[in-house]
Amino acid sequence: MEEFHKVRRLPPYVFEQVNRLKASARSRGADIIDLGMGNPDLPTPQAIVDKLCEVVRDPRTHRYSSSRGIPGLRRAQANYYARRFGVKLNPDTQVVATLGSKEGFANMAQAITAPGDVVLCPDPTYPIHAFGFIMSGGVIRSLQAKPDDGFIPALERGVRHSIPKPLALILNYPSNPTAQVATLDFYKDVVAFAKKNDIIILSDLAYSEIYFDGNPPPSVLQVPGAIDVTVEFTSMSKTFSMPGWRMGFAVGNERLIAALTRVKSYLDYGAFTPIQVAATAALNGDGADIAEVREVYHKRRDIMVDSFARAGWDIPAPAATMFAWAPIPEQFKHLGSLEFSKLLIEHADVAVAPGVGFGEHGDDYVRLALVENEHRIRQAARNIKRFLTSTSKHPNNVVPLAAHR
Repeated sequence: MEEFHKVRRLPPYVFEQVNRLKASARSRGADIIDLGMGNPDLPTPQAIVDKLCEVVRDPRTHRYSSSRGIPGLRRAQANYYARRFGVKLNPDTQVVATLGSKEGFANMAQAITAPGDVVLCPDPTYPIHAFGFIMSGGVIRSLQAKPDDGFIPALERGVRHSIPKPLALILNYPSNPTAQVATLDFYKDVVAFAKKNDIIILSDLAYSEIYFDGNPPPSVLQVPGAIDVTVEFTSMSKTFSMPGWRMGFAVGNERLIAALTRVKSYLDYGAFTPIQVAATAALNGDGADIAEVREVYHKRRDIMVDSFARAGWDIPAPAATMFAWAPIPEQFKHLGSLEFSKLLIEHADVAVAPGVGFGEHGDDYVRLALVENEHRIRQAARNIKRFLTSTSKHPNNVVPLAAHR
């Protein structure tokens, strides 16, 4: 397999090493508490499931669907943007349905990237942001991930030292994995920079509805003129607990949406029509389902931060997303995030996502997903407390798994 060009461009998938270790532990009977993959455990709201069941009984819906999304679904997404962000979109030219935001990003990369094109990408960030472009022949120039006063100077350096000039900039706020949130003022500065330098903005807004401080995260498209250079990706996976349904959207600049739509027309026939109809009903709902999901994650966040602190591991409380970005305890930092993640599986029966899987600058952290119930989160904290206590008393008994090979 390694002789294939695109496969050679991809590094080993870090998370697969943790997954193999997790599967091995479970095969031995270990009760692994899985805080690794961001795979929502909450059921899809019943009304959405009922709508799917209703529509699927009509055999006419079993035929090929629309790759760009049925008209009602695109209208529903445009109406959502109008309600939530005050952004007006033309559902016929500025909205396309995707098979989740991940597929949308990957196919946008296919649509706009020529070999050697430079893309500015935060580090750490969600892997498809970088590897969608790498597989398409692009070159990644990493930037700091924090949406603060240092971001624009980092952009300026990225443009100054890139040949050719960067094609696009990736934004990801609220961020997976760091859970950082951007402000509208930040977006205004970034949009002004992108327009001045003729750079495309691709914004991943998958976690816009999972927030905890009372301030809904903004969309970059709220900035006047942003739509001239921007496409934004959203997903129903977390907002409505629909990860397996594979339903997302790209919205924004007509020329870029047209390019993505054309590529998708060669690659897929869209999601199953009953899924698109059920997703339409979800988007047209009153928002109660979204608020309920948000409150569940809020409670889990508070329990995790409190119980882990009591266990001896201080974790900053995330303002948004379904993740906590946790600094590795000082005594283990020298191991790096992958070996520390392996130790947690072996000695604490807890699985986490190593930060290095999101970029080299994530190696001092691990990502904890709020995908276990409150009881299991408390159990994870107890397991970790035993591990940390044992380690402090008998440090020589804890050997990184790499040493066993």
